[in-house]
Parts: sequence; C-alpha cells; structure tokens
Amino acid sequence: MTRLKKYILNNFSSLFMSMFLPLFVIASVIFLIKLSTYTAVVQLNVLEMGKLYLFVLPEIIFYTLPVTFFVAATLSLFKLSNDNEIIVLFALGVKPRLIMQTFLKPALILTLLLVFDFLIVSPHTAVLSKNFLSYKRGEAKLNLAASEFGNSFGDWLLFIGAKNDDGTFAKVVLFNKEKRQEILLTADKAKVINDSGILRLELLDGKGYNYSTEKFSQINFKTMLINNTLKTGLTSYTQPLKYWFSKENAQGKRYVLIRNSLISLFPLLTLFLVIVIGIKEVRHQKSNVYLYILLTVVSYYGIITALNKMFHYYTIPVVIFLWLVISYILYKRYIIKKF
Repeated sequence: MTRLKKYILNNFSSLFMSMFLPLFVIASVIFLIKLSTYTAVVQLNVLEMGKLYLFVLPEIIFYTLPVTFFVAATLSLFKLSNDNEIIVLFALGVKPRLIMQTFLKPALILTLLLVFDFLIVSPHTAVLSKNFLSYKRGEAKLNLAASEFGNSFGDWLLFIGAKNDDGTFAKVVLFNKEKRQEILLTADKAKVINDSGILRLELLDGKGYNYSTEKFSQINFKTMLINNTLKTGLTSYTQPLKYWFSKENAQGKRYVLIRNSLISLFPLLTLFLVIVIGIKEVRHQKSNVYLYILLTVVSYYGIITALNKMFHYYTIPVVIFLWLVISYILYKRYIIKKF
C-alpha cells in the first residue's frame, strides 16, 4: 500500500508543479500590472517595484496554491482512470478510502501552510507595503525641484538653485515669515531624509538670519534639520491577532478573515469531489472533467462571497457543513455504491 500511495503522489506532484508555475506567473503578471498603477502617484524605480512585489508574494501564493492542488489532484486521478489503472486497483480490492487517505496528508499540510500565510505573514507584509507607499507618497508631496517660483516645505518657502544627480540639492534658501519675525536660512547643500516616518530637510554648511523689530541675529551652522514638516503616517504593527481584530477597517478585515479561512480549508473540503470528478468522468466515458473542475471552484468561491455578508463569522461553519454534506452525498452515490 505504501508503494501505491507513493505512485499516486508521484503522478500528483508532477502535475502540481507543471500547473503551479504557469498559474504563479499569470498571477504575478496581474499583480505587477496592479502595482504599476502606483507609478501614477509616486515615482518607483526597478528595485522599489521589486520590493513591492515581494510584499504581495504571500498573497499570490495564497490564491494559487488551493486551486492548483484541487486541479492537480483531480487530473492525476483522471489520468490514472483514463489509463484504466484505477479500475485495476478497485478490481484488486483497493477501496476509494485509500485514495482519500493518500491525498489527506498533503491537503492537511497545505491547509496549515495557507493558514500561516494569511494569518501570520500577510498582516506583516500588508503593513510593510502600506508604510512603504505612505512614505513614497510623502516624498511625492514634496516634489522639490529647482524653480524661480520656489517650493512649499511645510511652513517654509523653499528655493533650490540646482538639483544634483544623487538627489541632493545645492544653493538652498528657506524663508519663513511670522507675525513678529522673519527667518532666512541659506545652505550650500541639502537633502531629504526619513526619520521614523517623518520627512525632514537636512541643511549642510549654511547661515541663518533672524529679523524682528527688536533685534537682528545671525548664526553659522554645519548641519541643521527642519523637523516635523511632513509626516508619512506609518501604521504600527504588533501582533497578527491585534491586526485582524483592530478597529481600523474592521468590516473589511472581517470579510477577508472569513474568506481566507475558507479558502485555506479548500484543499481539505474538496477531497470527496477530487475522487468523484477524477474517477466518475472516465467511468462514464465523458470529457466534462474540466467543466466540473471549473464549476467546483466557481461554486465554492461564489458561496463564500454570497454568504459572507449574511452570516458573518457563522459563514465558516455553514459553508463547511453544506459543502461536506453535498460532497459526501455525491461521493456516496457515484463512488461508494459502484466501487
């Protein structure tokens, strides 16, 4: 029996890899197209686009693995049935229960991996992605450039003589006018830095002038920071459970938590249908296996979407119960009674 299980899993694994890679590439292209829309708001180079892709990589894996498992498992049985190998096994006394047990272990491992992915990894990468984009939007708001009309930098009016190739600025002048005094700062060089989510302007080798009706003062400085000008509003992250049950966007997170929980269970909940579709179709000499695979995936995701808004967290037990009952009825009718 061990050799038989190994033989079935070898057929499954070869199909799994051949299907996962194309689906992974297609999903990656879709997400990259989505990420490219951010370039309309912020400026991103190739390395920054690669960083954003790494942030969405757990999400890509999460959505491709369950479907790949179901399709590969079904088609591996379809291939064995089409070659009459499954019929021979049943004739030798092998029960459908053995095939179920063969796919149970990889389905359980995949489910645990998916739960860890969306419950632990995804919150971390989502916060990193959000903070990164927030920082880039903060930089975009500066939009500092050499101009005779000047730039707005918080409460300061900023004039830049030239912009260097390394992103720094030369011949910088800042002016701030208050009710009782005026402040003028000049610097040979300046650059924008990020300090814990706060964008600051660092001035190097300059002078400062303070003028009021009472006095006039001047200072020389090597380094000066213009602080607290533009905050990027970074999101703090502590623990996954606090992320999922925080009040921020609570309704959206609840919907995603319910949906992803059921998607994680998809490999386990579809084991009955894997055997029904993979064996029944060849038994009746039909070629609708791909249609039934598509209908299964669409039906499962459709039920999740339809019931999520109605039952909220009760959607999870309701979907599990309904899906297992329907799947077992089909399994008993088309497999148990005949084999």
